[in-house]
Amino acid sequence: MKKKKYSISELASELEISPSSIRFYEEKGLINPERTKGNQRIYSMRDRARLKLILRGKRFGFSLSEISEMIGFANSEPEEKHQLERSLEYSEKKLSEIAQRKEELELIEKDLLEMKEKFIKRLQKLKE
Repeated sequence: MKKKKYSISELASELEISPSSIRFYEEKGLINPERTKGNQRIYSMRDRARLKLILRGKRFGFSLSEISEMIGFANSEPEEKHQLERSLEYSEKKLSEIAQRKEELELIEKDLLEMKEKFIKRLQKLKE
């Protein structure tokens, strides 16, 4: 059974990020951990899930601003319809960017292959 509460070091270790990254996301309002009487942060399963969404969003190339619009701020009740609309909008934009990058990479690959062929032909002539 999964643990219900995490210390910052446990969560950082599990998600393979630094504790300072977790504190940064807290400062941005994306997570909102509880505090012990000694002011130590205690993270819930919800905080863990939100961090996983943040990290996935970062991996997909979304900005923190975009991520916050997609998942909402930690201390507010999310409006699911708005979040889904924003997520769809940002996903479409990201897919368009990826398609454009793929086209650019294909052109670069084509140019490099042509250049490689010229180099090979020239090298063969020089060896004759």
